[in-house]
Amino acid sequence: MNWQPTANLDTIRQRADLYNHIRKFFAERQVLEVETPILSGACVPDVNMEPIYTDKYYLQTSPELAMKRLLASGSGAIFQITKAFRDAEIGRWHNPEFSILEWYRPGFKAADLIGEIDELLQSLLKTPAAERISYCAAFQKYTCLDALDCPISELEQYCAQLGFKAKTERDTYLQFIFSQQIETQLNKPTVITDFPATQAALARKRADNPKLAERFEFYIEGIELANGFYELTDPIEQRQRFEQDLAKRQKLNLPLHPIDERFLAALEAGLPECSGVALGLDRLLMLIVGASDIKQVLTFPIDLS
Repeated sequence: MNWQPTANLDTIRQRADLYNHIRKFFAERQVLEVETPILSGACVPDVNMEPIYTDKYYLQTSPELAMKRLLASGSGAIFQITKAFRDAEIGRWHNPEFSILEWYRPGFKAADLIGEIDELLQSLLKTPAAERISYCAAFQKYTCLDALDCPISELEQYCAQLGFKAKTERDTYLQFIFSQQIETQLNKPTVITDFPATQAALARKRADNPKLAERFEFYIEGIELANGFYELTDPIEQRQRFEQDLAKRQKLNLPLHPIDERFLAALEAGLPECSGVALGLDRLLMLIVGASDIKQVLTFPIDLS
């Protein structure tokens, strides 16, 4: 029986160095390190991720909701290095249990946080500053499709040419095209901004175009490293979005999860204007050490745990 770690000792040391670097980065900026529970009685009803359920509690898919409760209580700027869990995500870049860096900056707009993320990544990877391009501009550049307004029949036909022939909803087509035709082109450090509002459950909509949301993602070498928002603070709109996601899950015959009422109560008490981001630490470490499979940076991946 194989019992040894899949990461070598040098990589294990480099992970420790990475975490020390991150903690120093935030200490210099007076961002408080916090800890929130891994177990929760509720979770985000996003149709694109499945939590792991333990009969009584959910293993968190992200510390986001709990960290926002801290923000609403007056914590100020905070960060966390923690574990997150998503069911059925196994592959070259995925493990059901993974490490995540998440931080929130009260008073920051999306552009401010993008600048800080870029600064952190440049210090770790010695890369140039990231290029910025909107979601719609990226679609136009790499596919000649109008992501917001082209008919769903056109998206269906485009996906069929790529081998995806299922009948599904608009966002599923867009996400498939994005993964196949756009992500693979993003070799230089790149920030994709202004995602469709239908793909940003916790981000606020753009004031000048409600079809778009202030969500952004960082890519390096075609790898998604970070996903961030200019955060939605309206409890009424947030509840509506959760209910819409639950309706989508029901339509797709996916398990239904309880809405996090404590999180909504925190929004009602008042979440400060802020931006936040989640950054995958295993993928970041893969880039640092030149690994080609996530197992090379984990001590014990799911098949050895």
